[in-house]
Amino acid sequence: MMETRYSVRKANLSDLHKIKALYRTVAALSGGIAREADEVTWDYVRNFIEKSLGAGVILAVENPLDPEEIIAEVHTYTPGIKVFAHVFGDLTIVVHPDHQEKGVGKLLFATLMEEIESRHPEIVRVELIARESNEKAIRFYKKFGFKAEGRLENRICGKTGKLEADIPMGWVRQGPGQGPG
Repeated sequence: MMETRYSVRKANLSDLHKIKALYRTVAALSGGIAREADEVTWDYVRNFIEKSLGAGVILAVENPLDPEEIIAEVHTYTPGIKVFAHVFGDLTIVVHPDHQEKGVGKLLFATLMEEIESRHPEIVRVELIARESNEKAIRFYKKFGFKAEGRLENRICGKTGKLEADIPMGWVRQGPGQGPG
């Protein structure tokens, strides 16, 4: 059996249609991203691509068998307020369901964290939110040094109408003059 090789690259605005297709696929799944498929609009995708290109990081993984398809994407950016200039937030990662459990998400997230640590010394904190039922994602983020920082009770209303908590998580850069201490 041939091993599939995945590689990560910077995404750009020309990837808009590929990223939109990926997000619509993932949004259709229960427990996927916190949007319904019909909420994944051109404006929504263009907005986070432009914010990430301007004040953050956006990375993608193409399908090694079809470079016209993006199978995973991650982005994060600063909120544009001076007091939060040291924070990357709105972090979102999506992996096409056909490519989950193959190391794609791990490769993509590890590349993101390496990019932040090596090319963004101004970033001291990275934030994300995971729904409480997504225990797999919470364990995944913890492996990268993220810590659960509380609970936002009854914040998510799933497709079944059941309310659940969102779990805010944060990563803080460690080093001289940075991080807790």
